[in-house]
Amino acid sequence: MFTDTTNHKQSHDALSSATAIHSKAYDLNKAISRAQDKLLSLQDKNGYWVFELEADCTIPSEYIMMMHYLGEIDEPLQAKIAVYLRSRQTEEGYYPLFTGGPSDLSCSVKVYYALKMAGDSVDAPHMVKLKNYILSQGGAAKANVFTRIALAIFEQLPWRGVPYIPVEIMLFPSWFPFHLDKVSYWSRTVMVPLFILCTLKATALNPNKVSILELFVTHPDEEKHYFPERTILNKIFLGLDKLGHLTRPLIPKKMHDLAIQRAKDWIIERLNGEDGLGGISPAMMAAYEALLLLGMPKDDPQMITARKAIDKLLVINEHDAYCQPCLSPVWDTGLAALALQEVDKVANSASLTRAYDWLKSVQLSDEPGDWRIRKPDLAGGGWAFQFANPHYPDVDDTAVVAFAMAESNLPELEESIHRATRWIVGMQSKNGGYGAFDVDNTYYYLNEIPFADHGALLDPPTSDVSARCAMLMARVAQDHDEYLPALERTIEYIRSEQEADGSWFGRWGTNYIYGTWSSLLGLEQTNLPKNDPMYTKAAAWLKSVQRSDGGWGEDNYSYHDTSHAGKYRFSTAFQTAWAVLGLMAAGEARSPEVKAGIDFILRTQQADGVWNDKCFTAPGFPKVFYLKYHGYDKFFPLWALARYRNELNKQ
Repeated sequence: MFTDTTNHKQSHDALSSATAIHSKAYDLNKAISRAQDKLLSLQDKNGYWVFELEADCTIPSEYIMMMHYLGEIDEPLQAKIAVYLRSRQTEEGYYPLFTGGPSDLSCSVKVYYALKMAGDSVDAPHMVKLKNYILSQGGAAKANVFTRIALAIFEQLPWRGVPYIPVEIMLFPSWFPFHLDKVSYWSRTVMVPLFILCTLKATALNPNKVSILELFVTHPDEEKHYFPERTILNKIFLGLDKLGHLTRPLIPKKMHDLAIQRAKDWIIERLNGEDGLGGISPAMMAAYEALLLLGMPKDDPQMITARKAIDKLLVINEHDAYCQPCLSPVWDTGLAALALQEVDKVANSASLTRAYDWLKSVQLSDEPGDWRIRKPDLAGGGWAFQFANPHYPDVDDTAVVAFAMAESNLPELEESIHRATRWIVGMQSKNGGYGAFDVDNTYYYLNEIPFADHGALLDPPTSDVSARCAMLMARVAQDHDEYLPALERTIEYIRSEQEADGSWFGRWGTNYIYGTWSSLLGLEQTNLPKNDPMYTKAAAWLKSVQRSDGGWGEDNYSYHDTSHAGKYRFSTAFQTAWAVLGLMAAGEARSPEVKAGIDFILRTQQADGVWNDKCFTAPGFPKVFYLKYHGYDKFFPLWALARYRNELNKQ
């Protein structure tokens, strides 16, 4: 009797367990199907995906300021942007750079000015709170260099309150300590227009004569401390800055005119049609204003196109509007393709073929590019981040797209894959790593110049980009061993960059979870055994920062304080996806931590098949500028769910 009861109980338990497994598998498949269908529905008819890319309130504020600079104020649009700006203010009154982040003085000053331009009363409660915060931080005079340049253009502070960045920099020889080629692409594209605006002391039309003198603790004409001294090298640069201001009248007119022409030619060569200078809004706005200042008429075809490029960045909703910092179709398309391939390469082949046909059409070849200054004999083959940006192909995007192509098993992609891989090999820095756009862009002393108070002047190699390059080279080197030497150097670079706790720093995504996911996915394609310390230490770290709800989340505070590495107030679906993808790459697919992470993703999926992560957890520039990729919660969780299902189906 006892035996019969025991057997019956065991049989019942086994049946319950099998039913639970079947139910879980059904839930997993159903979740994958919903997410896949939603992602497929968002594909453009031309084959690409592009999702909104949202920054902090600085960019939309600058759009309002541009309208007032030009004297061309679109009142309905301005009102919608003002709605957006007001909705982002914290209860304390200030504006942060990311969701839940600390106050940022420079962003807050620009928002205040933009809202005042939009007609908000200085006596309105939200404006009073914002003003009081700004004054408590020392006032607008303490804002960063970019903000002070804007205020000087609007005649809110004297030009001595901004760094000396003369247009004659265009004439410096390449061996000079400061040269355009020694800074990052994004710095170049912003700086050259600013050389013109600052040298010629541009003055905004400001038709409504909006002033913000109430934001200064000391009258701006009497302020003596626009440039705080930080280091000995910084003091030297400040001395040179003062010397430059004093000797400005001694520059020969012929030299000045030549420099102006060089700067103008540099901008026009890179205007990039309706995708704009550098494909980034600060450069595009500054270039438009600089060319107008040099006398180019607004009805010139190039100027009409340059303005269209700026306005293409607008997201205009029913009640509000904002300006994106740039567009991300290549990045979004490559990652969406990887997620769909993980789901089902065969079933999704039609969608993937359209995606790769579009990507092939925008792959770069022999176009001129600033990267050729260091690598003049290297054939092109990369992709930009945006729809078009031929002077600045993106190493990270190129590695992702070419890897996705190699994984797709679709025909007629070999040429694109190998052109991209050869370009990637050629873009390797001396230390074996990879920057995002340039080779060996490591002139760290330039971070001490007065203009570089934002600390984002350079583009040195980073672990996340390098891991993506390793992922591509290892995948393609399975049949082409000519890529192996570069791959081996990259693996050693990645090994050298691993933190003592097992994580990796993430430059282009927040932060240690992103860097660790990136590195593990790259290493997975190599021949390194899964018991290599890089794998085991990284997996242990990811497990150690898992949250009690089964998910993962990391705050941008980790860029300011490493004690926040892997930590956040709540979990996000896409960061959880990064963590479980990383653990699966490390051979942990059947671990309880991965199962708990998958359960979190399943539990938080919305009825429409996607997720709703509202936080800004990707840096444009750590500590300075953060982003929200609206596509991340649409393809990363899908990728993780599909990979998990595929791992469970393996014998």
